Amino acid sequence: MARTTSKPAAQSTATIGFEAKLWLTADKLRNNMDAAEYKHVVLGLIFLKYISDTFEEHRAKLLAGHGDYAGANAEDPDEYKAENVFWVPAEARWSHLQGSAKLPTIGKIVDDAMVAIERDNPRLKGVLPKDYARPGLDKQRLGELIDVIATIELTAASEGEKTHRSVDLLGRVYEYFLTRFASAEGKNGGQFYTPSCVVRCLVEMLAPYKGRIYDPACGSGGMFVQSEKFVESHGGKLGDISIYGQESNATTRRLAVMNLALRGIEADFGPEHADTFRRDLHPDLRADYVLANPPFNDSDWFRKDDDVRWQFGVPPKGNANFAWVQHFIHHLAPQGMAGFVLANGSMSSNQSGEGTIRQALIEADLVDCMVALPGQLFYSTPIPVCLWFLTKSKAARKVKVPEDDLPDCIRDRRRETLFIDARKMGTLIDRVHRELTEDDIEKIVSAYHGWRLDFGALMDEADKKGICLDMAAPYADIPGFCKSATTAEIAAHGHVLTPGRYVGAEEVEDDGDPFEEKMPCLVAELHAQFEESGKLEKAIRANLRGLGYGG
Repeated sequence: MARTTSKPAAQSTATIGFEAKLWLTADKLRNNMDAAEYKHVVLGLIFLKYISDTFEEHRAKLLAGHGDYAGANAEDPDEYKAENVFWVPAEARWSHLQGSAKLPTIGKIVDDAMVAIERDNPRLKGVLPKDYARPGLDKQRLGELIDVIATIELTAASEGEKTHRSVDLLGRVYEYFLTRFASAEGKNGGQFYTPSCVVRCLVEMLAPYKGRIYDPACGSGGMFVQSEKFVESHGGKLGDISIYGQESNATTRRLAVMNLALRGIEADFGPEHADTFRRDLHPDLRADYVLANPPFNDSDWFRKDDDVRWQFGVPPKGNANFAWVQHFIHHLAPQGMAGFVLANGSMSSNQSGEGTIRQALIEADLVDCMVALPGQLFYSTPIPVCLWFLTKSKAARKVKVPEDDLPDCIRDRRRETLFIDARKMGTLIDRVHRELTEDDIEKIVSAYHGWRLDFGALMDEADKKGICLDMAAPYADIPGFCKSATTAEIAAHGHVLTPGRYVGAEEVEDDGDPFEEKMPCLVAELHAQFEESGKLEKAIRANLRGLGYGG
């Protein structure tokens, strides 16, 4: 069945009230600290505040002793671990830190708090920042920063959510801060957090109800957080998905570990940070879903010419796009699917053998869907991007959906690819930033799932179980938006995967006025504009003469 998208709280991700408030504190430290370092100072403190708040919330329930908590010991770490809450020892609780914020030793007090948390929570070993006592960090400003963070409500009651764990807090702050830091450092690219509307689109399209999820360029872990939200919103459980990630940047990897730890999500990030192309930390993994936003057009990457991953051709040294694509395919299970972000050039480039690799992917019938997105979706770069969706098998199959009496019935779509042109979608949140709306995401996701839907098989399943379905109309091409194309049609277009080549022009609604009536009106309007243009030209020439520049 074509599934509807899961609806988050009705709030734009551009609503950055508390993030903006945090940013205002940056000047307290920026005088003596590099911008790139500052975000780790701040995010470490936010993590500490957040787990302390969570701990105190559960501690209050234990102290009250109602219901299941009758007779519970509020000082027993196991009482917290049983509820997937981190145990926070007394010396690491936020109340202790805030009470010590004005002391000259506050840096060491924070470091000791981080050490104590790692000691009592093995999952966090080696993850938390522990360099607050360094001489280069102004301790007075650090104390002021602690006081500011203490005033910000970090539980989700203020977000209108049912539970504090449901807010992608670290991701929101990370995205906002990374944007501001990139601007402060004069950077236009580099590592950046994937906007949540793009992540949601990827996750809703793949619909990872159950199985292994892999992101080899995982950043701060936003893909995993959204996958967990998807599973829970569709009646699944946290343990229904297994998470595998890899990140080359050590500090960013720590952010990912903290991000998932906040939500009680266990993940295998490998033993340490590592470059995916130099050292694949999950060489034997065959994932059910690959979700990724790798670096765009990366020219500084390591290539081994006889790498087993280059099944469809050796990617060029000057651009890693098709190295990433083939890495994803290498790690897919026999029924696996991949959804990822790439720069638009990947859809049409013929440089350095890229066109040959893309042709091989198409002829292998791996390309399931292509989505062209609008520009300005990313905070750090205005370039437009596209979404690729690959699958190892386009054969008909049925997928069990948690807490649903009917499975997803997916039709046989071999030698077919869906093209979606979403370049006109999105709403400008400010002068330079665009977001996909709920309706935009719904339209894209529904088109894809409607196209894959085996209508007859779903009706048969419903009849067997005596279920009456109120179904939407079956999928149909929409000029200007979506088109189902055959592999032969793609070959006729030179194996270019740009959706605009296939979807055609949007149908223009006829206003009903006959041409013989419309044309005279248009001509009269044109003459009036010519006349107005003449008047403006005379006025401009007169002004120039008045300034001594006219003849």
